[in-house]
Amino acid sequence: MNSEALLNISSTSLYAAFILYLIAILPFSASIKAKSKKSEKIGVTLTIIGFIMQIIYFITRWMAAGHAPVSNMYEFLTMFGIMMVGGFLVLYFLYNTPILALFSLPIAMLVIAYASMFSRDVSPLIPALQSNWLAIHVITVTISYGILSVSSVAGLIYLLRYVDANEKSKDAFWLEVVMYFITLVIAFIITTIIMKGIVHYQEDYYYIDKNGKETIAEYHLPGLVTFDESKAVVKVKGTKQDYQEVKRFSTGIQLPPVINAQKLNTVLWSIIIGTIFYGLLRLILRRTIFSIVKPLTNKVSLQLMDEICYRSVIIGFPLFALGGLLFASIWAQIAWSRFWGWDPKEVWALITFLFYAIFLHLRLGRGWEGKKSAWLAVVGMAIILFNVIAVNLIIAGLHSYA
Repeated sequence: MNSEALLNISSTSLYAAFILYLIAILPFSASIKAKSKKSEKIGVTLTIIGFIMQIIYFITRWMAAGHAPVSNMYEFLTMFGIMMVGGFLVLYFLYNTPILALFSLPIAMLVIAYASMFSRDVSPLIPALQSNWLAIHVITVTISYGILSVSSVAGLIYLLRYVDANEKSKDAFWLEVVMYFITLVIAFIITTIIMKGIVHYQEDYYYIDKNGKETIAEYHLPGLVTFDESKAVVKVKGTKQDYQEVKRFSTGIQLPPVINAQKLNTVLWSIIIGTIFYGLLRLILRRTIFSIVKPLTNKVSLQLMDEICYRSVIIGFPLFALGGLLFASIWAQIAWSRFWGWDPKEVWALITFLFYAIFLHLRLGRGWEGKKSAWLAVVGMAIILFNVIAVNLIIAGLHSYA
């Protein structure tokens, strides 16, 4: 079977998995109030089939590319989605908790949908990536991310169940702040999908990148921030070199190439759009977002959610330590002749490691259980998302190719 056929099977399998997860949410939602386990079993069966389809995607793309499909942002995010679903399934069969699906599956679907906005082309690996340690490092990290994400989901469910929506408190305020930031993340993903994948909006800017090379940056939203000394251009012929300068609206904000102004521009638009969307929801519903979501957790056991939150970190933390630090440093030595170089991605991996080390210290040494542990888990998810999205996309570094 040739590479093109394998890639077709791969993309079709991933699309099928997305549809199956979307359908699975319905029986999982029905299972919350249902007395029998029928709806729950249907949801789990659909999720398992979807997970198998994702594994088929991974295997067939590996066969087509000739290397592990974890070398760019599309492949990494898709792998992250696979592991998040896998983490949910493991914890579901350990604790029989269908409520996790109503939060884990939508997040996994958003990650997969966002991944589809990046190039899906199979390209030869650059020299720094031509190592078996690439697969070992990235796969281990994504497994840990998937498990730690489920820990965050359990922590969020705990807080939704624990915090009184009718009482003004610090917990209620900060939980609504979490809902606001979730809205921003959703807005970021949906904005990218609509403007890049559906509308095909594009603005081109000529600039000199951090390596001193002439580069064209493609914007899929109006440029609020641009690269230092960049010029708005438009393509006039069929080759990349044929551009001419044009006049466009500009805020005048220009950033050095060390910051990826192109991606930061999308983030800024997402904050603007997300804030407007959040404000409209509050205006129409006249209630906090978390008070609307809270009824889903009415039958949840706080003790069980606390247990899942803690156990997930116990499993995910050592895996991240292996993949994110030990295996990464070995690969860095092979690729760049040094174990550690204070690259932005390396620094944030260290921050993530230290955060979860503190989490376990406070949990085991100081007795931070229940609400405190749940809040730490939610903060952990914010750190992971920042590492996956912001550090990879906005801050220029050795991992910018991801």
